[in-house]
Amino acid sequence: MFFEGYGYHGTSFEQTYRCYPASFIDKPQLESGDKIIMPPSALDRLASLHIDYPMLFELRNAAAERVSHCGVLEFIAEEGMIYMPYWMMENMLLQEGDTVRVKNVTLPKGTYVKLQPHTKDFLDISNPKAILETTLRNFSCLTTGDSIMVAYNNKKYYIDIIESKPSNAISIIETDCEVDFAPPLDYKEPERLAPSVPTSKAPAPVEEEAVPEPKFNPFTGVGRRLDGKSLKHQSPPVSSPTSKDKQPEAANGRPSAASTSQTTRQPQGKLVFGSTTSHGQKEPQKEPLKDAKQEQAPKKEEPKFQAFTGKKYSLKG
Repeated sequence: MFFEGYGYHGTSFEQTYRCYPASFIDKPQLESGDKIIMPPSALDRLASLHIDYPMLFELRNAAAERVSHCGVLEFIAEEGMIYMPYWMMENMLLQEGDTVRVKNVTLPKGTYVKLQPHTKDFLDISNPKAILETTLRNFSCLTTGDSIMVAYNNKKYYIDIIESKPSNAISIIETDCEVDFAPPLDYKEPERLAPSVPTSKAPAPVEEEAVPEPKFNPFTGVGRRLDGKSLKHQSPPVSSPTSKDKQPEAANGRPSAASTSQTTRQPQGKLVFGSTTSHGQKEPQKEPLKDAKQEQAPKKEEPKFQAFTGKKYSLKG
């Protein structure tokens, strides 16, 4: 039988073995934990050293400078060989037949561990905490920097150990350990929606036609004599200088709709003084706006209130 690096150092056990996956000896249960299978000679030496149970070991891959920790399940391997979970070999960058250094260690009981799943679908399991607790019962210890494997429902989930207390390697056998989760490696923060609608989806602004607002025009309308006589000459309505630009008239001479709506809201009138022979002035009377053509034509319309109707009086007395 070939032994490589076999030796004992003082009161500790330290041995170099060639490692192989658990599938070589038909031990599939090894894949669900962190325990290895060692040769019977290792058990004899450990017993003579009075190593306390549970037995914990440090695994070191000197070529890749990777260190992990594990427990032991059985001592039935061939001399010079050990069998270990395949996920552990991947974690330590070991190939079949590579050498690994095994040393017995004593680890403190863990009080805190922080885990980070590789994929967020692990959190989609109905009860990931219960699955994790069940899986960790097959583990003896945890090491910061390792990636453990959790098998559930014919699927494998890998979880990184990113922090552990009180040391980088802890024992989790018969201990109450607080477990915390970091966001999965493939987790992405949801994008925050902008308060405004994106430009690409925003409706194009509708350009409203500028409608000129009607302006107040003083002294508009028709004139009426205070003595009741009809005017011989109809003077054109006085309008503000800006009325031509702001209130266009229709072709038939009637005021536009904007002007009509304005007069409907606020009746406008024209101040008319007495006859040229009068010396006094009367209070101006406002009359509704009338059409110039209707003023000249014979009027057959409903009577409206008119000031100073009836008998005519001379303002001279």
